[in-house]
Amino acid sequence: MAKIKPSKGAPYARILGVGGYRPTRVVPNEVILEKIDSSDEWIRSRSGIETRHWAGPDETVAAMSIEASGKAIADAGISAEQIGAVVVSTVSHFSQTPAVATEIADKLGTNKAAAFDITAGCAGFGYGLTLAKGMVVEGSAEYVLVIGVERLSDLTDLEDRATAFLFGDGAGAVVVGPSQEPAMGPTVWGSEGDKSDAIRQTIPWDRYRVGDVSELPLDSQGNVKFPAITQEGQAVFRWAVFEMAKVAQQALDAAGISADDLDVFIPHQANVRIIDSMVKTLKLPEHVTVARDIRTTGNTSAASIPLAMERLLATGEAKSGDTALVIGFGSGLVYAATVVTLP
Repeated sequence: MAKIKPSKGAPYARILGVGGYRPTRVVPNEVILEKIDSSDEWIRSRSGIETRHWAGPDETVAAMSIEASGKAIADAGISAEQIGAVVVSTVSHFSQTPAVATEIADKLGTNKAAAFDITAGCAGFGYGLTLAKGMVVEGSAEYVLVIGVERLSDLTDLEDRATAFLFGDGAGAVVVGPSQEPAMGPTVWGSEGDKSDAIRQTIPWDRYRVGDVSELPLDSQGNVKFPAITQEGQAVFRWAVFEMAKVAQQALDAAGISADDLDVFIPHQANVRIIDSMVKTLKLPEHVTVARDIRTTGNTSAASIPLAMERLLATGEAKSGDTALVIGFGSGLVYAATVVTLP
């Protein structure tokens, strides 16, 4: 039997650089209130959101990704030609094929990097990090670009009082590369498909092929509604608060550290009340910096963790070398948590 040559990569992997892009248009709660019966106070108290960014016509999924990626590559101190793989997590790229990652890889100037998209909702960035770590250590790519990007304004029903205020647009990216010491802990990830209806798309795309729109939902003007993201808010809240704190603790245990060893906590930016409840359940010490980027960015799904990471580093609230716990959770229901050293 032929012997297969073993793969040879780096001993460990780490995040080397981070970049973010937020669309230029800032949307306050007052704009959301034009179509729903609510108040600014209610939105802030329920979610913590004050403003969010919505993309313009030229701020496509690819364009936002390229902007964020260029910053991450520069921050990592490498060139685009050194990128061996591009992993894009998104639910809002509406072309089924080809993957938007291929366009991004080409326009960034990579040297024919492997490129593919993944769909794991708000846990997508964590999934991408795990794939990137495996590639670097296995040796199939020396540097991997991981992007979380969303144009959720395209999937928002502005007449849905439960979700109209939640979502924002943006892109966050990191470069994962070789390390001589452990800088990314084991990933604790999984799915609970029995709860998949808790967060879902309102209308499957194939419903539009039938030709009879009589059974499709209409907006207040009588027009057929575009598919949107909907959720069972209370069910998602309870799951996130009680179950994701357990997953976060498992990630700490897997990395061999305690809450006292943490410098930074970067959870998915879904809801300030969820974040605050997780902080309390995990008994995080006062010295731990907690990302609450949702206040001015909204819920950007796969983009929320890298965007929050980029902002903490840019403002000096976190610094290079800090130990951070990151956790994403959402539609599926899926989740992924790990401990990383910040770039």
